[in-house]
Amino acid sequence: MEQGNHTTVTTFILVGFTTDPELQLLLFALFIIIYAMTLAGNIILIALICISSHLHMPMYFFIGNLSFLDIWYSSVYTPKILVNCMSEDKSISFAGCAAQFFFSAGLAYTECYLLAAMAYDRYMAISDPLLYVFAMSRKLRVGLVAVSYLSGFVNATIITINTFTLTFCGSNIIDDFFCDLPPLVKLSCDATDNYQAVLYFLLASNVITPSLLILASYISILAAILKIRSSEGRLKAFSTCASHLTAVTLYYGSILFIYSRPSSSYTLKRDKVVSVFYTVVFPMLNPLIYSLRNKDVKDALGKLIKRGTAP
Repeated sequence: MEQGNHTTVTTFILVGFTTDPELQLLLFALFIIIYAMTLAGNIILIALICISSHLHMPMYFFIGNLSFLDIWYSSVYTPKILVNCMSEDKSISFAGCAAQFFFSAGLAYTECYLLAAMAYDRYMAISDPLLYVFAMSRKLRVGLVAVSYLSGFVNATIITINTFTLTFCGSNIIDDFFCDLPPLVKLSCDATDNYQAVLYFLLASNVITPSLLILASYISILAAILKIRSSEGRLKAFSTCASHLTAVTLYYGSILFIYSRPSSSYTLKRDKVVSVFYTVVFPMLNPLIYSLRNKDVKDALGKLIKRGTAP
């Protein structure tokens, strides 16, 4: 359908990673293994937190919610990747692209806020361990998770409306494996200064602000750790933050690498690799990050295995 001198785009083509059939088959096998590990790891972690009474602590409440978020997050991308690897039809409808973009943005923003809430939880645990459970009450924990989702999806609604009311002219080929912001902006012919201002505002409110909250929490955590007299106590206190700090570094590092640069500097082929990490690989790594270094989780898993193998 013509609109002025431009063609209105009704479908997009997701190029994906390669057009080589053998490589597509290899990628299909790789992504289905990653997806299966993501589902299994996060579901097992959620189950352990639910059934193990000694994991009914504020920290594990947030970890369980992060695992639930990661299951949903990975499911926004991986099924479409698997279909595209095995099908010659790489198209996605305009509405389908908008829906994927909306959930992608909403869940990514939510994870930013949830990681900030988890940093605050770690600060409370280290600064006042005796009152930790009471200070991080169920009402506060539920409120922090609810605010994370609300903030994430309200802002996702704003960016989705602003992005999909742009005019997409000429090519409808997205050189990526999902409907992401940088390639969509490149296809638009009327991304105005106002639109760029909205983008920078959302970046600041959904990535930079949680980053600053996390930084403030860890500065306070460091100050609290330095007040601990014994080196063993300081090491134990720091070890309780190691998993969260690892997750924050990996997630925010990849997010900021892609979205904190001006659109003129995007290199889609290179950024695709980074995008795979935070959309597909990171949700698989989270259960490992929060379990391999956690004695309580490993003990709960050992008890569950013994219970399952007992005659």
